[in-house]
Amino acid sequence: MTIQTIINNAIKRLKAEGKQLTPDFYAEAFCKEVKRAKADFEDCNHLQKYKGMLAKDLQKELKNYRVNTMHEFVRFLVSKLNRTNSTQCTTLLESQTLLCKRALQAITVLHNEEAAELAKKSIELLESGATPQQMDEFRQRWLNFLTNYDDTFLQRLKELGSVDSENLRKTIENLRLGAEKNATASADSIDLEKVSKLLIASFVPSIASSVNETIADISEKIRKNPAIINDIDVEKEIKRAISLRIALDKESVKEMVESIDGVLDKLSLRLIDMIESSDNSNSEIQAIKKELESYTEESASNFKIAHKKLFTIAVALEENTEILSRDLKGHNSEVQALSQKVKRLEKELEEARKDSKEDFLTKLYNRRALDEFLEFKEAEYKRYDRNYAIVMFDLDNFKKVNDTFGHEAGDAVLSAFGKILKKEARSVDIVGRYGGEEFLALLSDTDTQGGVVFAEKVRKHVERAKMMYKRKEIPVTVSAGVSERKKHVSLQATINSADEYLYLAKKNGRNRVEYKK
Repeated sequence: MTIQTIINNAIKRLKAEGKQLTPDFYAEAFCKEVKRAKADFEDCNHLQKYKGMLAKDLQKELKNYRVNTMHEFVRFLVSKLNRTNSTQCTTLLESQTLLCKRALQAITVLHNEEAAELAKKSIELLESGATPQQMDEFRQRWLNFLTNYDDTFLQRLKELGSVDSENLRKTIENLRLGAEKNATASADSIDLEKVSKLLIASFVPSIASSVNETIADISEKIRKNPAIINDIDVEKEIKRAISLRIALDKESVKEMVESIDGVLDKLSLRLIDMIESSDNSNSEIQAIKKELESYTEESASNFKIAHKKLFTIAVALEENTEILSRDLKGHNSEVQALSQKVKRLEKELEEARKDSKEDFLTKLYNRRALDEFLEFKEAEYKRYDRNYAIVMFDLDNFKKVNDTFGHEAGDAVLSAFGKILKKEARSVDIVGRYGGEEFLALLSDTDTQGGVVFAEKVRKHVERAKMMYKRKEIPVTVSAGVSERKKHVSLQATINSADEYLYLAKKNGRNRVEYKK
């Protein structure tokens, strides 16, 4: 089949489906004809190509939403981007970059010249705002390093001592080197290096669980060049780092004391409540109550006192709650029976929800029920040629209602619209919630004009209705798109057509009904 034939068939398909000859509609129809002709055209493979680039969870979500066109794919991505927390993503990216830099700085001191050089260049790359291509190039260089790394050189040292390929420092310490080699090292430089290591170790907080970035930076500078300790400016930085280390420890101590104090407060309240509600209070428990009430800020500042008080309370509680424990064990079987009953009821409720065909909010048919009715009407059409019309409704600017009045007000509007839809429908018509603020009406033995009449009745009803929430009137309008089955090649084409006319109604100003004239 030639490309010209496919083009002609695509134009015929658009006419049969009642769609306008726009670039988007034409591209969709053209790709369908390419697929029907079992031909291969690169422009029609973009959607599958882009789908494959997404994470598996997003691919699964695309499948659930039945995304079949590039237009639907773009709308899906836009909705995802609108829900993205940019601040959170920026913070996470900054944290990941900082973590990567610290890991690379650690590599530079691991005594491997090639890895250290590559790590330095990688740090420069991160700080220069590299492009994804440059980042990928360095990722490949690291992969090459891991693949080609050879540590067999360590085996040459076996004659001088034991070799541990997983611990280079231990290997060096085990080497039996002559004293004359050690004597060549400068005593002053060795001492300075030892001092720098001790100094860096002193920067690490003794109580706090993490090191501040300022401390990490000065530690890195001293580690690379111990001689800078003698510099006056560096001396000031060291003093600030030590002060910061002390501040971190103090903050951790404060948090620990507050945590203990909070535990004591909660324990005191629970114990006092038990005492006041029990008829069997004894002198020991009353003494514990007085002990808790005497707990002061002075004792909270001393860990030993706090520990002693907590230990005393724990022992007293253990000795004086045996009766309560026996009572609880006596009721244990009853509690277990109730727990099993609750689990059984929860399971039955979940099964009932799955089998339900009613939307919990609007009390109309839900999407599952609508799909079943649509298939049934399609079977009637194919067997008895009974025409039907589909009307798609969508509440205008519904997001603005939620943002202005709150989600509870939005739910109230959806419920009110459901009642209007049900009131205007005939007994033979099927109306339901198609998803979100979108609704579908399935009108039996009805053509396009009949669907338009119904849609206009609903639109005018909504327009003149006064929807109130907490004494505030909420302005609401609705747009609609109408299509009939006989003018389309399939059920899905009819639904798509109604949805496209709904989109056209939105585009042309909202609060209107669009259909094929």
